[in-house]
Amino acid sequence: MAAIIHPLLTLLASLTRQELAQQVTYLKAENQILRSKLPKRIELSNQERRRLVKHGKKLGARIKELISIVSYSTFRKWVRSVEDAPDKRPKPKDAKPGRPRVEESISEAIIRVRKETGWGYTKIVQAMRRLGHKVSRQTIKNVIMQAGLGPEPQDHPDTWSEFIKRHADTMWQCDFACKRKWTIRGMVDLYFLVFIHIGTRRIWVSPCTANPTGEWTTQQARNFDMFLQDESLPCTILQRDQDTKYVLTFDDVFTGEGRTIKKTPIKSPNLQAFVERVIQTLKHEVLNGFCVINKQHLDHILKIGADWYNNRRGHSGRDHLPPVRDSDHPPTVDLAKHKLICYTELGGHLKSYRAAA
Repeated sequence: MAAIIHPLLTLLASLTRQELAQQVTYLKAENQILRSKLPKRIELSNQERRRLVKHGKKLGARIKELISIVSYSTFRKWVRSVEDAPDKRPKPKDAKPGRPRVEESISEAIIRVRKETGWGYTKIVQAMRRLGHKVSRQTIKNVIMQAGLGPEPQDHPDTWSEFIKRHADTMWQCDFACKRKWTIRGMVDLYFLVFIHIGTRRIWVSPCTANPTGEWTTQQARNFDMFLQDESLPCTILQRDQDTKYVLTFDDVFTGEGRTIKKTPIKSPNLQAFVERVIQTLKHEVLNGFCVINKQHLDHILKIGADWYNNRRGHSGRDHLPPVRDSDHPPTVDLAKHKLICYTELGGHLKSYRAAA
């Protein structure tokens, strides 16, 4: 019985393969005819490509005999792109789109480091890494930008204001100022030098001259140096601009004592804001009230004006007290018991108040 059935099954299987082969042959011929009537290049969508890859991968190398739309190398490229594509499986419903949010404690730490140090993104990444948190540079940037602490022009942790604060106790600034005097031949400019101590806002004003030569400027540097020694005032840095009236011997007076001359860039008056503000105060509150007729007249006004500025004029940067004072907490005057006296100088132009003895 088995001898009869086995050949029968073999015959049926061979007939099936023959029919399948005939069908494939027909489909090939039909596909060839249809392909000849289509344009040379056929654009396929991603979905159509994936569909061809899905059925063609099972055939392996035999796909070479069937494929006609594209070359075999292009088909293999499609296969690799599908295999290397990221997983498109649906995410859980509770998963939120985009990157996970940065923890609030980490954001607060990043903002604090930025505010206290002014560091850039990379240095903050390093600081967070030392704390055991791996935070990317882009995350640091996003947190800082959202907090409104993004980079600004000339943004740098060591700013000019920080430099001034560090050296305020031993730093002085100087600059030239002028006042016109009346003469028979017309107006003549009289020049003088103004020095200011950054820490206390105390000033020193030189005598004036109509011809500020290098020799005169050097002599004023020596006078100022003697003033520092007499008053035992510290000075390790002297800041000045690049005016040509500052000759080499002017700098030698200070560098010879172990001090440093710091020159500001050209056209940068904002870097000398302290001395510029003093000159403005002297002009507006003192000099503009007088018509100067000679050098001695101006020297007298400058001498009294500098003493008034140092000892009697309040300064907002010094808690509204004069730069030179006995105490940061002056004794309270009982105005009900003590008479208030107005002390005048320069013909009543400068006024200050004190209690009667």
